[in-house]
Amino acid sequence: MRRILSFSLLLCFALVLAQATGCKKDPDLSQTSAAINFYVPKGWPEPVYKFENNPLTREGFELGRRLFNDPRLSRDNSISCGSCHQPFAAFAQTDHALSHGVDGLIGTRNSPGIFNLAWHPSFFWDGGVNHIESQPLSPIENPVEMDEKLDNIITKLSADGDYQKRFQAAFGTPEVTTQRMMRALAQFMAVMISDNSRYDKFVRGQESFTPQELSGLSVFEGSCAPCHKPPLFSDFSFRNNGLPPNSINDSGRAHITRLPEDLYRFKVPTLRNLRFTAPYMHDGRFTTLDQVLAHYTGGVVSSPTLDPLLGSGGISLTDAQKADLKVFLNTLNDESFVSDPRFAEP
Repeated sequence: MRRILSFSLLLCFALVLAQATGCKKDPDLSQTSAAINFYVPKGWPEPVYKFENNPLTREGFELGRRLFNDPRLSRDNSISCGSCHQPFAAFAQTDHALSHGVDGLIGTRNSPGIFNLAWHPSFFWDGGVNHIESQPLSPIENPVEMDEKLDNIITKLSADGDYQKRFQAAFGTPEVTTQRMMRALAQFMAVMISDNSRYDKFVRGQESFTPQELSGLSVFEGSCAPCHKPPLFSDFSFRNNGLPPNSINDSGRAHITRLPEDLYRFKVPTLRNLRFTAPYMHDGRFTTLDQVLAHYTGGVVSSPTLDPLLGSGGISLTDAQKADLKVFLNTLNDESFVSDPRFAEP
């Protein structure tokens, strides 16, 4: 009898516990517990974007992260910003030479990695946008990318009760507006700082370079640094690097300025995270660093707008120097950045 009574009490306790556990609200796994902050790494220049009119908050960042990965920002609800900017590829689009958009349409340019954007004075390969809060408008409205109208996006998001709560938390009221959407996206993207590569640790005195890495650094400083200026590894200028025009015949910076002297000039890309961001160049024509180095040492095509630094037939490097340079470039890969849970799809 006692055994039956004890078993009954135990069964009742188990049922009560199961009910209590079953009623417990699931955790919101879309929120990251990691700190959300913006900082200027030691030795870096002051950023262009400083959040003066867009105070950084966890709620704003998380809203931006959700918007960045929401395909409803495209016409057919199939393409998000994250479709072409993937975390494991340092927010480039791995294995795709050119961007892929709605209806399977192919763009005309390679999707670059997204990081350290707060230091960029302009955006896109041709510099057609000069503010991070305006940058998302171009892919959203581009007919071969997301091909959507802002009014349609506002209608979609305003009908979502969860988004109303998120806009309320981030901006004080539930209204979904274009400005709020752009500012939330800017908060998310501007916090993407990549500054923890082996090179960065070397500069901070936390790690030592091998003799070959030191040799590669010397080659880099003599041959590459004038355009790819540390610590951001770009001077953000627009240069014609001697690529022969292909079937797309992209005019580069001249597409924006309409000036003949800007023909075939493209924004100098960063050299950080190259291991994750292949293929390379504005049209993704090169799949390996060996191909890139072969271009600069023997494939530069002369033209009226060719950068003067390449005007004497490219860069002269021995095979040993190219090997050392590749080893150095691999010190610029930031493993912790590409695996940072703060930037993962919610």
